[in-house]
Amino acid sequence: MSPSATTTGPAPAHTAGAGAQDAPRAWGRGGWLRELLLVAVVYFAYDGSRLLVRGGVQRAQRDATHLLDVERWLHLDPERWLNADFTSHRWLGIPADFAYASLHYVVTPAVLVWLWRHHRAAYRRARTWLALSTVMALLGFVLFPAAPPRLLPAGSGFTDTMAQHSAIGWWGGDASTPKGLASMTNEFAAMPSLHVGWALWCGLMLLTYAGDRTVRTLGALYPVIIALVVMGTGNHYLLDVLAGAGVVAVGRALTGPVLRLARPRP
Repeated sequence: MSPSATTTGPAPAHTAGAGAQDAPRAWGRGGWLRELLLVAVVYFAYDGSRLLVRGGVQRAQRDATHLLDVERWLHLDPERWLNADFTSHRWLGIPADFAYASLHYVVTPAVLVWLWRHHRAAYRRARTWLALSTVMALLGFVLFPAAPPRLLPAGSGFTDTMAQHSAIGWWGGDASTPKGLASMTNEFAAMPSLHVGWALWCGLMLLTYAGDRTVRTLGALYPVIIALVVMGTGNHYLLDVLAGAGVVAVGRALTGPVLRLARPRP
């Protein structure tokens, strides 16, 4: 065997193996900064959506009344009796308030990090799906600002359980955000429900990628529990819940085409 064959033969295999290993590592080292930037952009877009809402409280309450009219016509308005039960029973209302004020901001980022660390091949598609669903929801907040049930005029039949139990929580009496930060949230971001949309996305990710049966069961239950929580606490209508699931379904359908458009051209 010639010297040249001895020295050059193994090199291509070694180089190819190193390249296959180094590429995801390189993407991972700088990629997480890009992902944090994307999260920041989505948050500020949500926060800025309140600045684009026109008509103030009057329009938001009018839009909410239209939602209730449709639900009455359909004979589907479970948020009324759910809110009454959550208001009357502290063992329901208090845990629901804590769930509403925390899980939305904890579980979704946790699932994203879990996908990033353990299911990197699926992460880009999953993240794009979530981002598209969120953008569509933000458009809904701007085009159809609806007051949640808890912000309807007195006599509407709804109680703000967050305000009812604010003394034992970290949220303020006028919003579900930490005390003193009410001005940083869009109080008319009811239609569609991002709480339900994100919870459904999280549940689907856990059902699809989790290996543990208990985790998959929690994934199946999580969006159902959040749907009951958002209606019981007076934060959303049934139509908001259905619309939240709807934007996730549309986001899923758009994910493939968007990723193909974003693919670098040869």
